[in-house]
Formats: sequence, structure tokens, C-alpha cells
Amino acid sequence: MTIRPLADRVLVEPKAAETKTASGIFIPDTAKEKPQEGTVVAAGGGKKDEPMEVKVGDRVLYGKYSGSEITVDGKDYLMMRQSDIMAIL
Repeated sequence: MTIRPLADRVLVEPKAAETKTASGIFIPDTAKEKPQEGTVVAAGGGKKDEPMEVKVGDRVLYGKYSGSEITVDGKDYLMMRQSDIMAIL
């Protein structure tokens, strides 16, 4: 990974969107929901008064509209602040 987030920022790889329901019905691209779960790929060092609570490899839940979408080496990621993360799974 060539990206190193600064301060309290975290780079998250979103979980793939569901393509099929539990009953076997395929979901079209227009009806897919944006995933709210992902894996931390890189994390900054934190702030002086706010240490980092997440680390690389943690599965996290984040808000629906959190972070900025970026593409690195053909893969999609989200760059967000640690405060945008709601829970560690």
C-alpha cells in the first residue's frame, strides 16, 4: 500500500455489495445499497489528544455517507476520519 493516512484518518476497503437476496433473487445495480461495513487497510498516527482506537485489519461499521471515495491501483477505498467509524466488529 502506497498510501499512509495522516492524523486521525483511516483508509477503509468497503465490503462488496450484496448481489443476491437470502431467497435467491438477484439485485440489479440500480437497487443495490451502499455497504456500511469494511476493513481498515491503513490508519494514521492519531492526534495528540485523541489516540487511534482502530488498527489495520479491524472490521468496522461506518455511516452511510461517511468518507471520500478514492481509487488506488484499480481498487476502491474510503478515506474517513476515525470519528466517522461507529463500531469495531
